[in-house]
Amino acid sequence: MAITDWPIAERPRERLLALGASRLSDAELLAIFLRTGIRGRSAIDIARSLLTTFSSLSDLVGADPDRLRQAPGMGDAKTAQLLAAMELARRTLAEELSRGDALSSPRAVRDYLRLTLSGLQHEVFVAMFLDALHRVIASEELFRGTLTQTSVYPREVVKRALRHNCAAIIFAQHHL
Repeated sequence: MAITDWPIAERPRERLLALGASRLSDAELLAIFLRTGIRGRSAIDIARSLLTTFSSLSDLVGADPDRLRQAPGMGDAKTAQLLAAMELARRTLAEELSRGDALSSPRAVRDYLRLTLSGLQHEVFVAMFLDALHRVIASEELFRGTLTQTSVYPREVVKRALRHNCAAIIFAQHHL
C-alpha cells in the first residue's frame, strides 16, 4: 500500500512535522529522505529493507556507493542524495568544531570521528589539533595506508603539531 493511502496521522512526513524528528523511527526518517518507493514497495518498505541489509544506520551511511546502488529501490539519484546528506552532516559537525563547543565530551569526539572516517576503504591515521581550551584548531589525515596497515612517523606528527602550535592532540586510526 502506498504511503499516500495511509491515514494522514500515520504518514512519516506528517508525523515528523507534528511530533518532531526525534519521535520517528530510523525507517521513517530514512523513508522521508528517500521520498518515493518503487512499484509494489513503499518508501518505508525500502527503508526497512536497507536497514536490514546494512544492519545499522552507521553501516548504511558508510556503505560503498556501488553496494547502495544495487539495493532494491536505490539508484544513482537516491545514492547521490544519501552521500550528499552525509557530507552535509560532516560539514555541520566541522562547523561546530570550529566554534569550539563540540569537543566537550569523549562522545562528541567519537561521533565526529565516526562520521568523518566512516566509509573509508583504507586505513588512516588522523590527528585533531587542539588549543589550550580544547577547541579544534585543525583536523588532518596525517597518514594513509593500505587495506590492512598504516605507517605512522612520529617526527611528522610532531612537525604538524608544532606548525599548528597546539596544546593537545587527539589521535585516531581507522581500521577496516
